[in-house]
Amino acid sequence: MSEESARVLPLRRPPVRQSTLVRSTLEHTFTVFVETIGQWWPLRPYSAGGERARDVALEGRPGGRVYETWEDGTVVEWGHLLAWEPPHRLVMTWTPTPSPTEVELAFAALGPALTRVSVEHRGWESLTAEQLAQDCATPGGYTGGGFTRGWATILGRLTAAAEATPEETP
Repeated sequence: MSEESARVLPLRRPPVRQSTLVRSTLEHTFTVFVETIGQWWPLRPYSAGGERARDVALEGRPGGRVYETWEDGTVVEWGHLLAWEPPHRLVMTWTPTPSPTEVELAFAALGPALTRVSVEHRGWESLTAEQLAQDCATPGGYTGGGFTRGWATILGRLTAAAEATPEETP
């Protein structure tokens, strides 16, 4: 057996991808995501604190934290921003998984008042098969489609919030 054929390649696990169309401008959609995330993010079931969770916030800057705050003041970090490119993109570490993964959100203008928001949740290679099958906030985990359904729900809530919030005119 040659050295090259004996090399073990890491298992490639495809990212979870979801997207939604929002009847809103690019800038407004991005602003709603970042500045009002605590108003529209479904903390139940998508938080570490469950009933104790009261808010989620995003610090819009490179290295900024994404975190939830509980009713007793406890802060639980979800990750840190690795890329910050308003209003087009942000990338963050995602630490609610057993081993950190990465989430990228991309915002693309498709028209004057139509924006595509795409999420790519990647980095599943660092998790064991058992961890991938564990339930997340949505039953099924990675292997059972829990993350796929979860991100669809979250994007649906963002869409509703952005479309319901009046846009400011200059």
